[in-house]
Amino acid sequence: MSSVGAGFRLARAGWVLVREGVIAALPGEELSGLPKFGWRLARLFTRRRALAYERSDRLAKAVVRLGPSYVKLGQFLATRPDVVGNDMALDLAMLQDKMHTFPRAEAVAAIEASLGRKVADLYAEFGDPVAAASIAQVHAADTIHDGAATKVAVKVIRPGVRRRFFQDLESYFLAARLQEKYIPSSRRLRPVEVTETLAQTTKIEMDLRLEAAALSELGENTRDDPGFRVPSVDWERTGRDVLTMEWVDGVKMNNIAGLEAAGHDLKAIAANLIQSFLRHTLRDGFFHADMHPGNLFVEANGTIVAVDLGIAGRLGKKERRFLAEILYGFITRDYLRVAEVHFEAGYVPRQHNVAAFAQAIRAIGEPIHGQPAETISMAKLLTLLFEVTELFDMATRPELILLQKTMVVVEGVARTLDPAFNMWKTAEPVVGGWIAGNLGPRGMMIDARDGAKALLTLARQAPELAARTDRLSREIDLMAEHGLRFDESTARAIGKAEARYSRSGRVALWVIALTLVYIAWKLL
Repeated sequence: MSSVGAGFRLARAGWVLVREGVIAALPGEELSGLPKFGWRLARLFTRRRALAYERSDRLAKAVVRLGPSYVKLGQFLATRPDVVGNDMALDLAMLQDKMHTFPRAEAVAAIEASLGRKVADLYAEFGDPVAAASIAQVHAADTIHDGAATKVAVKVIRPGVRRRFFQDLESYFLAARLQEKYIPSSRRLRPVEVTETLAQTTKIEMDLRLEAAALSELGENTRDDPGFRVPSVDWERTGRDVLTMEWVDGVKMNNIAGLEAAGHDLKAIAANLIQSFLRHTLRDGFFHADMHPGNLFVEANGTIVAVDLGIAGRLGKKERRFLAEILYGFITRDYLRVAEVHFEAGYVPRQHNVAAFAQAIRAIGEPIHGQPAETISMAKLLTLLFEVTELFDMATRPELILLQKTMVVVEGVARTLDPAFNMWKTAEPVVGGWIAGNLGPRGMMIDARDGAKALLTLARQAPELAARTDRLSREIDLMAEHGLRFDESTARAIGKAEARYSRSGRVALWVIALTLVYIAWKLL
């Protein structure tokens, strides 16, 4: 029955996408055969008023109608341009959570159930919702510390949102399985694995304790950074379904008129935003991965405050070195070094030629250097780079795609603040500084220290590794002498699986036989 329900929900989602003109906005003229017929049919059923909107606006209206899980699906697919295409990924990246609020009484019930205390005991004052997103909404409240009232923001999970998400996930899995079955060309994109990743990230995002931990970590990393911070967490009033944090007084970054009225230097804010993001990415390997302008505030002194850290990205040391050398290589036009970095990182298989790959990199870099600096997009550069790497069998790297998606959004915000924004000039101090500190003599010393630590750890584990090797050797000898044996539980599991498949096969044969009998009877 769950599969039937998933099918109905999937059909409804398709109908909403048709009615809101999302399907009609796709480049259907390039299609042929049945897909093109379906695209033309979708245009006939599109609402007339929807045709007046841009594709991104149609998409936003459709996902709002479909509900919170589709907003998250859209934001997640924005990190996978290899799946949805670059143009659609850009539209999805601009999706922001703007949902209807739910009653204050339901929020109170959720808080009391999560923390096991009455709201009156937790907060001196608990107000109405001030903002609502797909997974949670935010309330203004007051707490008492040392006899003084402190204003806080309280984020509360939507009632029933987990159940709704898991129901819609069934539809996503059904669509992914159908795609793999009937569209062979899509199998290399592994849609079922993509859906499994979405399911996992959504589970993490729905536990507000994990968002609180991310805020705490980013707060520690940026404690001494100029012009950037995140709100502090009130751990006493934080649980699985509720997050209490410092209230932020500032102007949202999507309010350009408000920023100008407050006397802020928009060019300085744009530069600060990009440099802060690159600093978090390269220095810390941990960055806010949902930095749309609705999640960014500017305080009176010009400090940027980032909120809503439900989605965070991580880069290992190898990925950070990869990113820094690529960006610096493009800045200095050292395309051979950019190509070598790909091979050193193991991203491009060794059977390919480094010089040929450098030639492909040059095809990206040279046109960019012929443009005015303020028109060069680092996000577009990374997009073109990933397109070229596909020709050289570079496997999809989820952590790099999430970085690309975030950079698209951050760079878009910066250009909104400063249309003549020079990305390369702004990025060079951070990227160049990181390379000087990590790839020069100091970096070599750090690598040597890390290598020595790894060798010491390995030496400490040597007795245990020797014992494991000895046990493995004896087991292989026994297996060679007596053959492979299963334990009782494994044998039972195999038997049950075989029985189940046998039953399914018999049922299928009976259905086929009855169908043939019915057809023969009709023909007679």
